[in-house]
Amino acid sequence: MVDLSNSATMSTPSMEIALGCIPADPNGIESKNVTNVLDLWHLKKEIPAPFVWPHADTHPSSLTTTELDVPVVDVGAALRSAAGMRHAAAQVAAACASHGFFQVTGHGVDPALARAALDGAGGFFDLPLATKQRARRAPGTVTGYASAHADRFASKLPWKETLSFGHDHDDGDSRVVVDYFTSTLGDDFKDLGEVYQEYCKAMEEASLAIMEVLGVSLGLGRGYYRDFFADGSSIMRCNYYPRCPEPDRTMGTGPHCDPSALTILLQDGAVDGLQVFLDGAWRSVRPKPGELVVNIGDTFMALSNGRYKSCLHRAVVHREQERRSLAYFLCPRHDRLVRPPPPSSPAPAPRLYPDFTWADLMRFTQRHYRADSRTLDAFARWLGPPSCSAPPMSPG
Repeated sequence: MVDLSNSATMSTPSMEIALGCIPADPNGIESKNVTNVLDLWHLKKEIPAPFVWPHADTHPSSLTTTELDVPVVDVGAALRSAAGMRHAAAQVAAACASHGFFQVTGHGVDPALARAALDGAGGFFDLPLATKQRARRAPGTVTGYASAHADRFASKLPWKETLSFGHDHDDGDSRVVVDYFTSTLGDDFKDLGEVYQEYCKAMEEASLAIMEVLGVSLGLGRGYYRDFFADGSSIMRCNYYPRCPEPDRTMGTGPHCDPSALTILLQDGAVDGLQVFLDGAWRSVRPKPGELVVNIGDTFMALSNGRYKSCLHRAVVHREQERRSLAYFLCPRHDRLVRPPPPSSPAPAPRLYPDFTWADLMRFTQRHYRADSRTLDAFARWLGPPSCSAPPMSPG
């Protein structure tokens, strides 16, 4: 749901070459660029040229009224009974074979915690630029604060600010998120770090429960994918989409597919923005109280050998309303081998993608290619042909 990609330097003619980068400047030009970007949030008329996207990407945005048909999956019921699991597995199987999006209830996330995490994001983005810049994202990395990607791109800039940080799965009393906030922003942000530490843990538990349902839906059992992702290293991102004077000429997040395995999105209030491309049209996924939006990413599409779809989606902006959201990207351990399970039939389907690690895919999207609908295919060509002689993948 949120673009994890960086700049592209691929020279293969068949690949779309992404935007030119604005290099980091030790003399402060980068900070000046960001300051100029933040000044734009107060514009009343037309947006600057670097924020204008091609008509094919933006049209139609405000005209889109059709909602995506997504099932509402009760994950809690699935974990409590065999009948609930069968129903949930059938729901996600149908959705993931088509477009890869569904909504979940019974996820166990405390509404008060979700509210605190959304309010924390709102408070952070309201801070002075100098404070936010303490967490400025380093070039070539996915974590940190960024404003419109102005530190990396010169055109097709997204109308948004983001704050991203990592979350390592473990069974102990991890303080990774708290330590990130205090080390980058200062001790005054310890309480905010505590909120996001707890929220990330809740997202981890929800995502692993969803993986149980996905495993059953693919005939692999409840533990197969849960075990695969149990020691993962995921990414949390806070998004802020300011009001925009020309929402039909720009994007909050451009059309892309998520490189991660699974994305869980919490949308704030009734302000919609997420749209999914299906059957030649953009379709909205509107916020619903208490529900989380889930979508399959490229990594899981590779794990399922293409059976489940990572679908093109985007975020639009509004003239009169700002929007906030929280995205949790479930990722495997950096060095874990990503490949489909061993075939269960004597005539298995051909392998669509070569073996890879999450570190490989992250490196590709951060340094060589800006994520779009063809990321996984481009990545597969970059790696080489699928290997059929490697031993079957196991969750551990």
